Amino acid sequence: MRFGIKTAPQHTTWDDMVAVWQHADEIELFESAWNFDHFYPIFSDPTGPCLEAWTMLAAMASPTRRIRLGVMVTGNIYGHPAVLAKMAATVDVVSHGRLELGIGAGWNQQECDAYGIELPPLKQRFDMFDEACEVLIALLSNTTSDFAGKHYQLADARCEPKPVQKPHPPICIGGGGERRTLRAVARYAQHWNVPAGDVASFQRKRAVLEEHCAAIDRDPSTITTSTHVRFDPAKGATALADDAAEWSEGGLDLGIVYLPPPHEPKVLDSIADALAPLST
Repeated sequence: MRFGIKTAPQHTTWDDMVAVWQHADEIELFESAWNFDHFYPIFSDPTGPCLEAWTMLAAMASPTRRIRLGVMVTGNIYGHPAVLAKMAATVDVVSHGRLELGIGAGWNQQECDAYGIELPPLKQRFDMFDEACEVLIALLSNTTSDFAGKHYQLADARCEPKPVQKPHPPICIGGGGERRTLRAVARYAQHWNVPAGDVASFQRKRAVLEEHCAAIDRDPSTITTSTHVRFDPAKGATALADDAAEWSEGGLDLGIVYLPPPHEPKVLDSIADALAPLST
């Protein structure tokens, strides 16, 4: 099993997050570091501070050198995918090829209402998401791109400079919807993140993903699977490792250690020690 970390940029400070990501960068066990794409804190006091995901990600490329960087995951409804492609290409360039491109359909009604962003009905949202994935892949891979979708259009569109990673940075799709999300994973992604649930649920959904892959003759082993493994300071690193071991036995590839605020780099040492026996 492999490991990354995630620090939600809510109820925290920039300096604290930099310190944690820099320390994770120094610990070989952790291969990636992630934030999330929200404008308000979620599942907590919504009036608190919350840093913007992509500007933070670009800034994190400078104080880190090795660790891969990603947003878990970008809400497609917050912007045009062509603009996201430009952002992604730039972050991949400035990080020297370390971007993980996380994307999802979006869901947060509170943020959309507050900022005047339309949150379409679920079917339309996923129709837009499918088109957005095609737009992203085209712009990040091709010299010029044309696309005539219902929701997005491109006309001889360029995205220069291209990302360092070829044909494009790995695409991570987050979510567990069996009909639309997992079909999109099979069609477009190199990484699937299931954000919630237990091992049995993950295994059942993975079987559904394998069916979607079979329908398009894709090898499901080419898709990394991940979930959040939450660190509770009250229970400590041993409890986290026990949880991770269950996921490892269940066939998960990548455990994203979710760190609650306040974000302190020193907790990573005991976590890394506890997880090391599970590492591949």
